[in-house]
Amino acid sequence: MISAGEFRNGVTFEEDGQVLQVVEFQHVKPGKGAAFVRTKTKNVITGAVVEKSYNPTAKFETAFIERRDMEYSYNDGDLYYFMDQETYELIPINSSELSDNFKFVKENMICRVLSYKGKVFGVEPPNFVELKVTQTDPGFKGDTATNATKPATLETGAEVKVPLFIDEGEMIQIDTRTGEYMGRA
Repeated sequence: MISAGEFRNGVTFEEDGQVLQVVEFQHVKPGKGAAFVRTKTKNVITGAVVEKSYNPTAKFETAFIERRDMEYSYNDGDLYYFMDQETYELIPINSSELSDNFKFVKENMICRVLSYKGKVFGVEPPNFVELKVTQTDPGFKGDTATNATKPATLETGAEVKVPLFIDEGEMIQIDTRTGEYMGRA
């Protein structure tokens, strides 16, 4: 059990059958009236963010989110298969559970699979990945202002903006959280 007065960023708890994670919190003690805790919480399963105030003595059940590193093996239609590193068991995960930044993941990459009470609700790819540029237009000297970019297609099919000096066949590093080019690999 956790009380609202003990809320900190990242704490997960259950309320009304939903699993919530504290994104922001603020203890407020007005000059008049009782103190309260103003929070911004995110539903970890649906992703909905809600602002709500709690009495600091309100108690909630602590929710434990299991995070396991698994290797992405392959996909078959809408199912993506991940292999448990310890048991070598293949676990199918529906494409609806995958985030937008999963487009940077290629086979045999280690991802973090998030589950609550055995139900998978999300997959986090590694923060930085190295991928090969499979298609991009050639860059020409002289047609640049500053920080000129061009679109490039990566080996996973994802499209990113890269500087003009990047050519086809080069390995580049991508930040999967923002989808931005970081540098040559």
